[in-house]
Amino acid sequence: MTKGDGALSSRDVILAAARTLIASRGYDGMLISELSSMSGLPASSIYYHFGSKLGVLGALLERTFEELHASFPSPSSFDGHEPIERFELWFTAACAALDQRPDYLRLLLAVSVGSHSETGPVRETVRRIRDYGLASWVSALTPIFAPAGGDQDKDFIHHLAVMGRAMTDGLSVGTSYEGVTHSAHVAPFVALIRSTAAQRQAQTR
Repeated sequence: MTKGDGALSSRDVILAAARTLIASRGYDGMLISELSSMSGLPASSIYYHFGSKLGVLGALLERTFEELHASFPSPSSFDGHEPIERFELWFTAACAALDQRPDYLRLLLAVSVGSHSETGPVRETVRRIRDYGLASWVSALTPIFAPAGGDQDKDFIHHLAVMGRAMTDGLSVGTSYEGVTHSAHVAPFVALIRSTAAQRQAQTR
């Protein structure tokens, strides 16, 4: 993408090009010369806007968090439905959002490895994005497994939420290499949650 492709600012064009390069080659594989070529802007413009290659990554992660926050549904949007139905509606909408922008999770996976992942701004932003996702899972699962609270149930929900987040991480790889969509896994995962909820209810009787 180059600046001539629309009304994007130079900063936006650089970030769009960086997203493509990092998703396909990783942060370490992205060269400023390639970023300049893909964006159609000189290296001096990249340094002017971001200061360094790491500055590009930091800005891209911030942009990704903003976009993900705007497009990713909140479980509270489906309040008023029965807990299982509420979860299914949220998970369906979340998977549809991820299928529309698979580059989100691929980017996070690409920047989560390498020495740059330990730098303060990068680690902080990646953690914020992942914490946001985990909090959404917890919010979606709590009415099913802990409608009245309880520390033991909260621990179980946390572990289940971590598993759910890990599943969506893994599916982001599947979309790249196997053509698998997140939405294709809605029904089986909802069935798993439904079965698990029934088993726990039976154990408490």
